[in-house]
Amino acid sequence: MADFDFDDAVRWGRFDPQRTLARRSDAELPFISEEPQAGSEVLLDTCVYIDSLQGRAPEALLALLDIRKANHSTVAIQELMHTVGVLDPKHPQTKTAIRQIRTVLRAMRPHRVFAPDADLLGRAALLSGMLCRLQGYDRDARLRALQDCVLFLQASKLGLTLVTGNVKDFDYLLQLIPSGRVLFYRKSG
Repeated sequence: MADFDFDDAVRWGRFDPQRTLARRSDAELPFISEEPQAGSEVLLDTCVYIDSLQGRAPEALLALLDIRKANHSTVAIQELMHTVGVLDPKHPQTKTAIRQIRTVLRAMRPHRVFAPDADLLGRAALLSGMLCRLQGYDRDARLRALQDCVLFLQASKLGLTLVTGNVKDFDYLLQLIPSGRVLFYRKSG
């Protein structure tokens, strides 16, 4: 595999604190301000799309998305399509949900959609493995951790700021890799 160097990735992973991480207070974390300002382009975590579709996106998040260029990851596309797959076809709201997800995906401009490369995927797998071990994640949380790590490292590699409502898991990632750029928000209502 030409794009992935195992030994380099293992050397990169030496930031392992070998202890469980504690969730920091909100005051110590970078949250979207009530009056967002222009800044770097953003990469959206899947929860941004879901919270927006469900009317739970706070006004500050919507205002931020109005003034910053938004970029998308194939990881978010994958997670949204997984949602389409797990929806019960017999449920009365399924068709509406699928239409909404279709609209979101079709609105993504192709030049703003990015796929992770082999090196990024390898490092994200190493990082998520460390995170799962340190935090004692169960089997259900491991795949989510892998996807989160891909998004986190992808944003960093692209020079973007990741926007997410997943405060707990991305706080841990920022503790492991403080150079990452994340903006958090809390869901409305």
